[in-house]
Amino acid sequence: MNVTRYSGAPAYFPSNHEGMHCLRLQGHEAGPSDTVWLGLSHLLPGGGTTLDASGVEKLYLVLEGEVTIVTEDGAQLREHVLRQYDSARLAPGEKRALKNHTNHPASILLAMPYQST
Repeated sequence: MNVTRYSGAPAYFPSNHEGMHCLRLQGHEAGPSDTVWLGLSHLLPGGGTTLDASGVEKLYLVLEGEVTIVTEDGAQLREHVLRQYDSARLAPGEKRALKNHTNHPASILLAMPYQST
């Protein structure tokens, strides 16, 4: 078993993330995992990511606050507002941007498989 205490969770610094503090809860530098890793991101008001895609599936769960996920639907952008305990799945290659449009911090859990090489 691998236990990661919140107080000791290592920070990581993904590109194209602004106004966010990201912690690794399991996998990578937080400890062993065979297939997936878990991250926790705290989004400050006005914080978020750019509209990007990855080659693997992403699962998000809002733990606190409100997070807007922007996706592409053909040539149009769509906004999906997630509140506490709402979740979303993004398919491999699906572009997304995370935004905190509120005046309160938000926290979102990310579960993601390791990238295939």
